[in-house]
Amino acid sequence: MNQSRQFILIFFTIVCLVLTTIVSFNYVMDPLWTFNQKHKFNDYQSVIDERQQKTGRMFFQPFSYDTILLGSSRSTYINQNKFTNMNVYNFSVNNLSIREYDTFLAFAKRQSDQPIKRVIIGLDFFKSSVQESERPVSLVNYEKKLDDPLYRVKTVFSIDSFRYSIKNLRMSLANKVLTERAYNHDNVAFARYISDEERNANTAEKIERFKEEFYGSNYVYNPRYKEYLTIFTDRHPDVDTIVYTTPISMALFQTLVEEGQLDDYEQWLHDVVDVFGGVYNFMYPNEITNDLTNYFDGHHFYPEVGDKIAERINEGPNAQSSFGIYITKENIDSHLAEIHKKIEMMKR
Repeated sequence: MNQSRQFILIFFTIVCLVLTTIVSFNYVMDPLWTFNQKHKFNDYQSVIDERQQKTGRMFFQPFSYDTILLGSSRSTYINQNKFTNMNVYNFSVNNLSIREYDTFLAFAKRQSDQPIKRVIIGLDFFKSSVQESERPVSLVNYEKKLDDPLYRVKTVFSIDSFRYSIKNLRMSLANKVLTERAYNHDNVAFARYISDEERNANTAEKIERFKEEFYGSNYVYNPRYKEYLTIFTDRHPDVDTIVYTTPISMALFQTLVEEGQLDDYEQWLHDVVDVFGGVYNFMYPNEITNDLTNYFDGHHFYPEVGDKIAERINEGPNAQSSFGIYITKENIDSHLAEIHKKIEMMKR
């Protein structure tokens, strides 16, 4: 009997020690960004679920910004601190649909201690198809998770969180990004730098994927796309809007042309200009998009390109630049004509 009690005591002691270790380690490493832990052992953070991580940070930590940046994974690589005269929070997440933009901005408005004065919107052409923009999606399910009073308790007891905590510790000790994308605790994203061989392989894979999934017969421009953009502006009349297009490599842009989407691309730009009055267009043949080394897969650009996007927006619509043309109703036709000329030159 005594031996049985001793065994039970030892067993529960071990269980308590293990749980204490997991909970303490998860709390200190804070992989879901809910405890505001920031130190040299967690200065590299793995992407678990950006919607969950970023909403958790906004909900549980001090949050006071006047500008929100919204976009897909491409826009995550724009450093929010590179914008001048704006206090920006980059709320971009993987695979963001234009129908999510409304609930994302609404959530940010509720969390911020100061009024949101403006929103910077990154738009991706391939997200304008029926396939990519028609499905109704929102942030509501993630908001509901935050209402659970035990939410943070559950995160520190999680074995999955523990695995990510270990991964983050390894990256932080190595001082090196070991995943496709990682963050620091200031919400700045980093990319893993790769060899030319790996970049070429990644780009070839992305081109094939876009041919099979997003372009060609799979692409149908959504006739309601303009309507969805208008709904967004109507729901947020108190917020100034700055819009830009995300630059893809010319290798991927040529695929768009070859698969027959150039007319759709032009319709997309016309609709965006009609709704917002103007857009910073980075998605055309230029010094950045022509250089494949600015990308790690032809689809996502490196953070240095994100810095150039922020710098161009800082300069304002009237500035002259070789990267980023601000197009309006007055110059869109001449801009598109110039793009056609460059496409023809690439064919030679």
